Amino acid sequence: MPRTLLVFLALSLGCAHRADGGTAGTTGAASASTPSAAIPVPPDLRRPSADARTTPSGLTTKVLRPGAGRAHPGPKSRVTVHYVGWTVDGTQIDSTFARSAPATFPLDAVIPGWTEGLQLMVVGEARRLWIPEHLAYKGKSGAPAGTLVFDVVLLGIE
Repeated sequence: MPRTLLVFLALSLGCAHRADGGTAGTTGAASASTPSAAIPVPPDLRRPSADARTTPSGLTTKVLRPGAGRAHPGPKSRVTVHYVGWTVDGTQIDSTFARSAPATFPLDAVIPGWTEGLQLMVVGEARRLWIPEHLAYKGKSGAPAGTLVFDVVLLGIE
């Protein structure tokens, strides 16, 4: 994917500063070419905006940019995504933008909120997911606690 498109996607998603305006920690060296280096945390991080929708399981989602595809991944599909994730206090917990490389993984190998949320998406779509703890790490020691928020761009489905 061309770097200019990655920068556009990162800018449209709002990727890497804490809610208090400070820079969140990222993996790898930051540089002027790292898309997440200058992007604020979304203003609706702590509380979903009025146009967000909640599923029966408690997952809340909001389409940030519609996709062009028609197919949705299934629960066992492999997907390629770009994403950034935060805790609700604005601490960035992970970002493929910071690593300058998308991630590919099977949906049956991730937290339940990701499995459910990605199945709602089509290729090219950008979506924000508010994942409650019971659909995330469920209090697992060493994992982020509480509600997690991810901005995800679905790049491909296998």
